[in-house]
Amino acid sequence: MTRKVILYIATTIDGFIARENGKIDWLVENETNEDYGYNEFDESIDTVFMGRHTYEQVLTFGEFPYKGKEVFVVTTKKGGKSEDVTFISPTEVHDKVTELKKLEGKNIFLVGGGSLNALFLNENLIDEYWIFQKPILLGSGIPLFQGNVADTPLSLIDSKIYPSGFVFLKFVNDKKRLGQNPPLNRKSR
Repeated sequence: MTRKVILYIATTIDGFIARENGKIDWLVENETNEDYGYNEFDESIDTVFMGRHTYEQVLTFGEFPYKGKEVFVVTTKKGGKSEDVTFISPTEVHDKVTELKKLEGKNIFLVGGGSLNALFLNENLIDEYWIFQKPILLGSGIPLFQGNVADTPLSLIDSKIYPSGFVFLKFVNDKKRLGQNPPLNRKSR
């Protein structure tokens, strides 16, 4: 089985993944015990990519949730040490993902945030988009894709409405599905 890069993420109806200050309090307000398929998804991955700000927020959650998985934190900051993660620069992402996809293993989880999502999109690295929209409007915040992004044709292959009001939308990248795999908006590195 070919490994896939999957963006599994929650957004507001107006496309934000966090408030401007990075808080995700809106995500857990009035929440039910529904896991939205996360436990099954978690079993299907063994590698995780996240941005530095997302990593710093994850550290506030208590126990590191990705123990036992290979975790890459993408950052422009120099330094940083952790037994749980490997820090890499944005210029290393394309080659690292390409290398990982050639190896045996489970799928690759793109956690976010918005800048890293845009980098992966522009490098044409995302195979599937698993978007969970919460019925709330923030008006401003950190967008799902921060900055300029390339036009990317997608096909909706699954959807589900949860009792909580969340709507799950699963898309595949049409260019990758059709075997067209060049970077979409590659900047010189």
